Amino acid sequence: MTILTRRFVDAVDYARIAHAPQFRKGSGIPYIYHLLGVASLVLEYGGSEDQAIAGLLHDVLEDCGAGHEGTIRAQFGDVVGDIVKACTDGTVESKAHAQQTGSALDHWRERKLAYLGHLQHVPESVLLVSGCDKLHNARAILGDLENPVIGITVFERFTARREGTLGYYQSLAEILAARSAPMARAFDDVVARIHELAGAAERKGLS
Repeated sequence: MTILTRRFVDAVDYARIAHAPQFRKGSGIPYIYHLLGVASLVLEYGGSEDQAIAGLLHDVLEDCGAGHEGTIRAQFGDVVGDIVKACTDGTVESKAHAQQTGSALDHWRERKLAYLGHLQHVPESVLLVSGCDKLHNARAILGDLENPVIGITVFERFTARREGTLGYYQSLAEILAARSAPMARAFDDVVARIHELAGAAERKGLS
């Protein structure tokens, strides 16, 4: 049984402040909605308080800057810091540099291929947090696909558009299944439904 302490409350506040100006792609939903969702999934799948805190903070380095790493380690410990770092596939600084040195799609592909390789070997503590992050994201994509106002246009939000995004999520599903991650079945079901709706929408557009 996981007991949550004041550390978890402090992490919610840290995430709230760090991500205060940020919103989910294509919506006016405060970004902390995603972070709370990931932490909830971590707890649902049996994660520890450290893993739940890492779920709250998993995007801080990527979206708010690498300078947060030292503060996170000092305030929440190296276990949390290690998970957060391992869940990060690029910081604000590295992404900004990449935008100056080549195409956005090329850099996206390079980062995602590296992360897929990385995910095959991370400790189970990291795999749980990362898998819950990807599950929450996949469910958001599915929800938008099912929304007649958004539908297939959801993929316009992503650098890799429809094909690249579908391919990435399919690769994630295969890795989570191969490693018997606790959310693998739920993730596979969501990804299968995303493929089904995306394919149906494309066929409709061509008819």
